[in-house]
Amino acid sequence: MFWENVDPDRPVLVLGSAAVDTIAYPQSELEEGVAVPAHMRTSSGGVARNIAENLARLGQPVVFISAVGTDAAGEHLLQELEAVGVDTSAVISTPEYPTGQYVGVLRPEGGLYYGFHDMRISNAITSAHLREHAHLFEQASALALDANLPKATLRTVFSLARRAGIPVVADPTSPQLAERLKRYLSRLAVVTPNHQEAAALLGRPLNPTDFDEISRAARDLVGLGVDLAVITIAEFGLCYATPEASGHLSALRTEIIDPTGAGDALTAVVLYALINHFPVDDAIRLGISAASLALHAPGNVPADLTLERLYDQLVV
Repeated sequence: MFWENVDPDRPVLVLGSAAVDTIAYPQSELEEGVAVPAHMRTSSGGVARNIAENLARLGQPVVFISAVGTDAAGEHLLQELEAVGVDTSAVISTPEYPTGQYVGVLRPEGGLYYGFHDMRISNAITSAHLREHAHLFEQASALALDANLPKATLRTVFSLARRAGIPVVADPTSPQLAERLKRYLSRLAVVTPNHQEAAALLGRPLNPTDFDEISRAARDLVGLGVDLAVITIAEFGLCYATPEASGHLSALRTEIIDPTGAGDALTAVVLYALINHFPVDDAIRLGISAASLALHAPGNVPADLTLERLYDQLVV
């Protein structure tokens, strides 16, 4: 795989959404038309922003391209990223839209019940802005992106990445947004969908409890040109495939405090491991460890994320 030629000292370019997440944890059964007591938490989020923070906490140089509003929420998002070492100089601040927002309502037993997002601000991430910052692609070791980007912007992203010769890692973000990535599968070094997003990419339903079916789906993504496909299946772990191998790995047992951000942590750590020349199997196991830490964390990104902590989690 071409990861052998990647320089880990060069920054990872992370491109996509930044948002404020509000998560509600109902304390009783949900009932239509009835307000129920819930614990609430608000934190910085957005798939790409979460990936950027995870990478930075591991000590990886990161440059972030996104858009925020000229409001207090946007200012806070940037300050938090800068505090952990992320370069935000290419982030757009615009009064045209408010900073992105996500609201998630969890089931009392865990897992997402409903989710709502307002990511209109992603329209501010234009092809022209990316072309003005083409040097960031040339300087990067790899590119990580989420699928919140407008379709025209995605075309420019993949053109600039190909010209720079850097590997691209994509988180499909949602089944609806995954459709935007279908035409670019042959250009992806890594894709990390959940089973619903993988179903959207492949155009067929998938049963998350049928590991043979999910493994076959991962192999099919590789057949479409992806170098490494990792399909997450919640408490059942993940299935993965490369041109040489495929398999299923179980999730680590952990108390689930908040599922938000677990997939982003996995994506970030798999990418970190690959650009630092870890074997693929090790990269995936470390990604599972990162997801477990995120599930147990009260926010989107584990505050104690280190490589040592990831290895400790694997042997608990």
